[in-house]
Amino acid sequence: MKPMNEEHKLIYYLKKWTHISEGDEELILSAFEPVSAKKKKDLLEPNEVCKYIYFVKVGCLRSYYVDAKGIEHIYQIRLNNSWISDLESFFSQRPSKYYIETLEDSELLRISFDRLEQLYREVPAVERYFRILFQKAYINALERLNSTMWESAVDRYNSLLKEHPDVFQRVPLVYIASYLGITPESLSRIRKKA
Repeated sequence: MKPMNEEHKLIYYLKKWTHISEGDEELILSAFEPVSAKKKKDLLEPNEVCKYIYFVKVGCLRSYYVDAKGIEHIYQIRLNNSWISDLESFFSQRPSKYYIETLEDSELLRISFDRLEQLYREVPAVERYFRILFQKAYINALERLNSTMWESAVDRYNSLLKEHPDVFQRVPLVYIASYLGITPESLSRIRKKA
């Protein structure tokens, strides 16, 4: 058996929700392209079609859009062993509204739309995994939307702290404030009281 390496983290996460045979592991790994990206690199810009879904082996990324007033609104912050993409653009093959940017030097695995469709046919268990992943992503997006409408800023802060305690050491506070839907000053006050 091969020693565990960074690529095998992907297999580990796939196996959490579906059965992957040893024979399928190589097929899966060969479908993903390794990518190294330096800090502050844009992997996607508005008006481009999102060509890839990225698995973050090591690193930190954000997706955000800039409104008509030039204000950034952070949609996603993703750390090690998570996924990032603009799924709307990826699946519709229409231009994106978002940027995807690295916040740290990052090691990623990416898969294109066509290659993912081919992998679904080659390894049906992968289609099951991504169905579960996309269902969870949809639920998380709804929960996040609901939290901005119904939960206090303190509750949103505490939820983020509980789910991702290391985010505060890795992501600038101005970005965290944007992600939480509050001003940097409000975040500062909340952190002082915590």
